[in-house]
Amino acid sequence: MIRRPPRSTLFPYTTLFRSGGVCTSRPNSYVGTPNIQGIVFPPLQNNALSLTCPTCHKVMYFDENGALNLPKNRAMQNIVDKYGETKNLAIKCQLCEGDDPTDASVMCEQCEVFYCDACKEACHPSRGPLAKHVLVSPSQGKAALRARNRGKQVVCSEHADETLGMYCMMCKVPVCAMCIQDGRHPNHDVQALSAMCKAHKTELSQNLQTLSEKAKNTTELIQRLKCMSESLNDSCVDLEKSIAKQCQMFVEAIYVRQQQLIEYVRQEKEYRLKTLRDQVSSCTGKLQQTTGLLQFCIEALKETDSTAFLQIGTALISRVSNCDVTWHRDMSTSPLVPPELDFTLDDKPFFRAIEQLNFIQMKPPAAPSFIPEECCTENNSVTVVWTQHPASFVEGYILELDDGNDGAFREVYCGKETICTVDGLHFNCLYNARVKAFNSTGEGDYSDCICLQTAEVAWFALDGNTAQIGRAHV
Repeated sequence: MIRRPPRSTLFPYTTLFRSGGVCTSRPNSYVGTPNIQGIVFPPLQNNALSLTCPTCHKVMYFDENGALNLPKNRAMQNIVDKYGETKNLAIKCQLCEGDDPTDASVMCEQCEVFYCDACKEACHPSRGPLAKHVLVSPSQGKAALRARNRGKQVVCSEHADETLGMYCMMCKVPVCAMCIQDGRHPNHDVQALSAMCKAHKTELSQNLQTLSEKAKNTTELIQRLKCMSESLNDSCVDLEKSIAKQCQMFVEAIYVRQQQLIEYVRQEKEYRLKTLRDQVSSCTGKLQQTTGLLQFCIEALKETDSTAFLQIGTALISRVSNCDVTWHRDMSTSPLVPPELDFTLDDKPFFRAIEQLNFIQMKPPAAPSFIPEECCTENNSVTVVWTQHPASFVEGYILELDDGNDGAFREVYCGKETICTVDGLHFNCLYNARVKAFNSTGEGDYSDCICLQTAEVAWFALDGNTAQIGRAHV
């Protein structure tokens, strides 16, 4: 059992942050860290309470001071204090029992303990030896403690009379001169504490700068994602309007085709009616001729004068026989056109096309972008370099160049490469270039134009080796 220290000198454990363990109440409530089958923490010896660091495996034994043996996390304590002041958090009494202590009303400068009214009367009476202690408000006491701790040098936990002035690079802990001399850090690299603090702050600042850039990029990404969400809604509305417009165009095209089909049916009807009328007219004329011949022959048969009948009998026989022979040739015994319009509208391809009507993921690519720092000219040739839009699928590019006098553009390259050198241009001319991408869906928009100036005159360099060879041949 850890002996409880006097209540009048009890350290504020409720707000204490320590590396290696956290004590949430008084030291006598600390019963040690549980041992997980002897893996993380070694078995305790001689019934002594201890705590083993899982990183450096250093064993910290507890004596009558209890959790005070643990090293204080002073940076965390300062951060918590600043946070409490910023949020105007009330300072709690350090002697109240239970999980919800009362707000402190005073602090003793000598005891360095915050008391509520009840605990002050019970543990810090204003009589006897404690009558000379100075009691201040909690905010004044907190400021006094912070000023006192700021100016006080940190002493070594192993050597109470020595201050921490060095830093062991291997053990990663501050040490004093006695720690180095007593052999606890043999052959270890030891540096000045202030220099190491400065080096760590520099490294932390650099890491923070890198992390800050990533956080900034992430913030920009979040903003882009939010903008993309709004853009997605606008794109959806535009797509719905486009679908409605295209479907309306389909309806209009169907209506136009309907009128064309109806007009064709009407024309076919008129053609057949005309054919039937012509056939009726022809049959009527032939029938009138035949009827007249029949009536004339009947009247001729009534003739009683044989001589008179024989004058026309042969001719009548010939005409009747000829009419009978040519009857099937001049007269059609069946209608030339059927009375019904035996047409059937072939709508299967149309309905099949409607069923197959769907979206295609691909669309014409966006405009590429030139890389000005990589574009250059040499004599009367220009080299153009560009890059594709990151969100587009591209199968090729078309590069166009004007005539150097702000004239019309003409195609000078078509292919998959993103770099092209055009030779044979005019000297001292300013050429404008533009490029567009294409895929199986179609061609995209043109990029912004880039201006390239060819050299004023041709330039070249003499090669000494080549000159020697040429002189030898001469």
